[in-house]
Amino acid sequence: MAETLPLFPLGTVLLPGASLPLHIFEPRYRQLTVDLMSGTLSGRRFGVVCIKQGWEVGLDNVDSMHDIGCSAVLLEARRLDDGRYDIVARGERRFRVLDVDSSSAPYLIGKVEWLEDEPVPEAALEVVPLLVDGARGAHRRYCSAAWKPEDWSEPDADTPLGDLSYVIAADCLLPVEDRQRLLEESSPARRLRLVRKMLGRETGILGALRAVPVPLTEFGHVPNPN
Repeated sequence: MAETLPLFPLGTVLLPGASLPLHIFEPRYRQLTVDLMSGTLSGRRFGVVCIKQGWEVGLDNVDSMHDIGCSAVLLEARRLDDGRYDIVARGERRFRVLDVDSSSAPYLIGKVEWLEDEPVPEAALEVVPLLVDGARGAHRRYCSAAWKPEDWSEPDADTPLGDLSYVIAADCLLPVEDRQRLLEESSPARRLRLVRKMLGRETGILGALRAVPVPLTEFGHVPNPN
């Protein structure tokens, strides 16, 4: 069943379970923050959708957003003296945007359907442990090359299969396109294959360049110099 969700287009991809710190300065998203905090919007929940090109989505340019996004729940909000906010949210569930209302509120309101993972086929169950081991090994190699030992840890042994690829990706600076591909993939087994392949590539780049390739969107909004 379709539901409505306020939308926050960003130049990055939020994955389920991941933390999302944001600095809120635009008036429409200040109002969104107020509505989330006051209970005007129930559940303190909003949807994060990645922008296909550029840094911003105007109310008349909703086609520049991806169709698949991730809901976020507001955990913390701190109002600054000039009316801006620093907030922290956490990714929850994947959704597909069916329609967008740009006139009912200062921010976009999406009509969304929630997306569930596909069940693992019976015939594939025997290879799941191999996929898990492969993804965990790729994560271990990447983090050992990129971070200090105290800055990362192995995913918990009891991490659910559907969550493992997201937990692994959260530790790694993957390009936006890779993160969106992981978000759109509905098979937990295929997500594990994808994240293993992605981390293998990034670890190879890291070994060759001795630097972690950070996407520009990790730095937030970059003003147009013109």
